[in-house]
Amino acid sequence: MTKFTIDGTNLRFQIKDLVLMFMKSTDECSVNGEGLKQAEIFRECGLDWGTYENATSSNQQYWIVGLLRDLEKDGLVQKDIATKKWRLK
Repeated sequence: MTKFTIDGTNLRFQIKDLVLMFMKSTDECSVNGEGLKQAEIFRECGLDWGTYENATSSNQQYWIVGLLRDLEKDGLVQKDIATKKWRLK
């Protein structure tokens, strides 16, 4: 692995921890909470770079899907099928 691959992998783990800590500290994301949409989680965690040509805030938030699906695979979060909101499991 290159230094950049290692650094990127480490960043992904840090951001995954950041999102999980955010969800644990937010009532809406509690086990019995309503949940939050992925865009809300993305923005509340400070991951939005702002709006740029061909890179709107709405477009940027899609990469967090992989992170949330990874947390889901780990059995830590779940997505409500009806509302499409995420919360702790």
